[in-house]
Amino acid sequence: MFHKTKRRIVFAVVGSLLALMAVALTTIVVSNHLALQRENREILRTYVERYTLDEKPDAPGNDSAPDWKPDAPPEEGNAPPMPPEDDRFRKNEPAFRLSTFYSVAYAQDGSVLAVQNGNENLQSEESLLELAASVRKKGKRSGTVGSMSYLVEEKEDYTLVAMLDGTISNRNQVMLVQLMLLIGSVTLAALFVISIFIARRIVRPLEENDKRQKRFVSDAGHELKTPIAVISANSELLRRQNGGSEWLDNIDYENERMSDLVKQLLTLSHAENGDLPMETLDLSQLVSGEVLPFESLAFESGKRIEADIEPALFAAGNANQLRQLVSILLDNALSHGSGEEISLSLRPEKHTAVLRVSNAAPALTAEETAHLFDRFYRTDKARTETGAHYGLGLSIAKAVTEAHGGTIRAAYKDRKAIFTVSIPVAK
Repeated sequence: MFHKTKRRIVFAVVGSLLALMAVALTTIVVSNHLALQRENREILRTYVERYTLDEKPDAPGNDSAPDWKPDAPPEEGNAPPMPPEDDRFRKNEPAFRLSTFYSVAYAQDGSVLAVQNGNENLQSEESLLELAASVRKKGKRSGTVGSMSYLVEEKEDYTLVAMLDGTISNRNQVMLVQLMLLIGSVTLAALFVISIFIARRIVRPLEENDKRQKRFVSDAGHELKTPIAVISANSELLRRQNGGSEWLDNIDYENERMSDLVKQLLTLSHAENGDLPMETLDLSQLVSGEVLPFESLAFESGKRIEADIEPALFAAGNANQLRQLVSILLDNALSHGSGEEISLSLRPEKHTAVLRVSNAAPALTAEETAHLFDRFYRTDKARTETGAHYGLGLSIAKAVTEAHGGTIRAAYKDRKAIFTVSIPVAK
């Protein structure tokens, strides 16, 4: 039980941190990407504003069309006029001067007027023309194509498709993501180790308290056996000397109840400690054998047991404890059920054998159902009943199930109390 609690604490801590890191990483990446796109648009806008065509050639290869060279001085006649520098330009000037631009100018009839190749080693004139044609086909004023950011601007008598190479910035962004993932993975691994340590520190007091409780139950059970035996012996002597009386009968009755309670406490202690030997056994045969004596008890009570047991289901366990588990569930159905029929089934599901016992029962609230496996817990109706029921039966059933690596759960559905036990089958 406490191992599951430790795992849940670790998973909760690591899962929360993983979710926070994922949100932070996504936010950073998206924000950085949007900021980069915005900066690229501003840089392209500056480029487009500074771009001019002094001459309009008939073809891209016409020698009379001077290509604009951003680094060339204005007196050569091939640079656009420089407008007054505003805040936007001063902000983006370093990035502007380090950027690689490409552009294609189109006449009104769609013919190419000029091609500006910022880096002929990366792009050929043909690839630039194809890229510009695909951009115009999109019909958008701005956007991205591959690693290129583009801006389409309608000038007075021509159309300019300006493009900015974002290979370096994209690569930097990828490197940023990789670095963040690496740092995040190392941090997560460190926090995983720390969370294990924290989980152990948190659960340790609970484990020690649980051990003390189990030790107390075991010690109290053993200590109570002696006075119970003495009371029984003295009652028998008094009965022989003075004859029977209602007082002696009451003493014997209460003494027997106390003896049964001590036996159940010791059984619970053994089940929780898991100190009994295990073996591979035929669970189907074990359940069938335990159902038989209860069928006669059910008949005497005007009830019947409908059993559906899959044959040849094997499990690793302790035969005595598993018999007691089946006995507790059937006895609970007989004692607290309100209908005439008790259903029991044993079926294979995935890698487990599922034992299910259901019977008509008075309404149970969700809170009552959640506490059914608590020690000494009984519903208000059960407390008014007579008999040797102390609220330990289902606690013992849970302890036996968990000692066999299984799970047990209770549910109330369609006016029926349903108890489901899942135990791993033997491999």
